[in-house]
Amino acid sequence: MSSRLVVALDVPDAASARVAAAGLHGHADVLKIGLELFAAEGPTLVREFTDAGWGVFLDLKLHDIPATVERAVSRTVDLGVELLTLHASGGPAMLAGAATGRGDSEFPRLLGVTVLTSMDAAQMQAVGLEGSPAVAAERLARVAHENGCDGVVASVHEAAAIKAATSRNFLVVTPGIRPAGSAHDDQARVATPALAVSSGADYLVVGRPIMRATDPAAAADAIRREMEAAFVDG
Repeated sequence: MSSRLVVALDVPDAASARVAAAGLHGHADVLKIGLELFAAEGPTLVREFTDAGWGVFLDLKLHDIPATVERAVSRTVDLGVELLTLHASGGPAMLAGAATGRGDSEFPRLLGVTVLTSMDAAQMQAVGLEGSPAVAAERLARVAHENGCDGVVASVHEAAAIKAATSRNFLVVTPGIRPAGSAHDDQARVATPALAVSSGADYLVVGRPIMRATDPAAAADAIRREMEAAFVDG
């Protein structure tokens, strides 16, 4: 199975994160730390997980002037995180600044966020963005690819087109993953793990279907089995 399973630690504090991580050891590949948990615990918890051997996806969605983003990225290198997000809509100079901030280090892999999976065409139009999410995601992916990013965060529904427009080695990280029968919650554009793998996604991000399950480890294992089957079939 080439795709990796990321579990979103959407919890409020370090104690809850540690409990979740302990239960998922051996059942998931990467832990995602987002804004809520990072705001509560800061880089100390990130270092704790990377020192313990976890791959960490630091989902901060950086979006600022190029110099600020460059300096912020440079500070993440020593944390040892595997993945770091920034908004592709920040533009070529900001994305290039992020790549400069990483320097000669292989990590973190820089991911340009294209169109949030919570947004549909109506949401985009409300903020003045024309066209479909698919068109916008592909356009932003090209910008990210041309300016030093290693991949993008995008819906499963845009993954194949993004690979075709950039490179098969350009990472596509797909949130909005929901096993068949799961609630969509606040996600507008969702897909099953099997569809994500068959579409070429490199990392699948799953939050509530695992974190809110009665047995999170079993839920993660079920998703990984679905990923493995799709990889073999594809």
